[in-house]
Amino acid sequence: MSCPFLPEPAEPAIGANGKNFMAKGTLVFEKLKHGLSGSFFHPDNGNLPVDLRDTRGVGIRIERLNKYFGDSHVLKDVNLEILPGETFCIIGPSGTGKSVLLKHIVKLESPDSGEIYIDEVPIFGPAGNGPARDYRYSMVFQSSALFNSLTVGENVGLWLREKRVCKEQRVREIIKEKLAMVGLVGKEDLRTSELSGGMKKRVAIARSLAMNPDLILYDEPTAELDPVTTDELANTILKLKETTKNTTVIVTHDLNFALYISDRIAMMHGGSIVEIGTPREIKRSQNPIVRGFIYTTTKGIRGE
Repeated sequence: MSCPFLPEPAEPAIGANGKNFMAKGTLVFEKLKHGLSGSFFHPDNGNLPVDLRDTRGVGIRIERLNKYFGDSHVLKDVNLEILPGETFCIIGPSGTGKSVLLKHIVKLESPDSGEIYIDEVPIFGPAGNGPARDYRYSMVFQSSALFNSLTVGENVGLWLREKRVCKEQRVREIIKEKLAMVGLVGKEDLRTSELSGGMKKRVAIARSLAMNPDLILYDEPTAELDPVTTDELANTILKLKETTKNTTVIVTHDLNFALYISDRIAMMHGGSIVEIGTPREIKRSQNPIVRGFIYTTTKGIRGE
């Protein structure tokens, strides 16, 4: 069944090689996919009922994950376990494979070898050999991926309206609630072209929160945010822990942000996990790679 809330596909364009391709339509779809639940886009979820009344945390186990892009070995035998309900940060400088790892968890990338288990179900295993996935997940990409043709409120409520999980009055209430959580009270009717980069990021986060995900993933959530807004976002994530049971996975190079909100932190370097620990353990690590990253990003912590 077609969805009246989705934009019409673009007319085919002619590429330099003479082949037809849906350039604009593909771009629109990729933008829509960002930040919305996998249950909308992937057939392996089954026709499960949508219940937004409660959330639960999911466990994630990554075993010997490897990924190549050409000759570049981006992920190197990555092993990692994230516990249900944890707020878990993956830190490290740019180019270490953090975002690539995050995209594997939501199946936007496929590994060359290795496996990821969510609630002990292999997500890259043969389809139909195990139980259907029964959790909701959403992802907030570094690029906000909002529809410029929709208002702020329409962007936030897009998934709810597509899935038709509640009446319109409740959809509008949820939109208001989620926008309030990210500090955008009363901004429902603004166009995305009227927003700053930081405001767009917060709208994208509100859109992902609208479906009360059991697993929510953030790719560099503090990018383009000023210090005050970053602090507000950190407090929002902490408050979510008080009212939901979901698992939160965050990729960031913002060490102060990670130390403030995390239950545990993993540091990546050169495509591998080099250290895992609580914020206290990470700050006290004697690993020279961790120490170097901490010192250059916090200035002065070396002596602690």
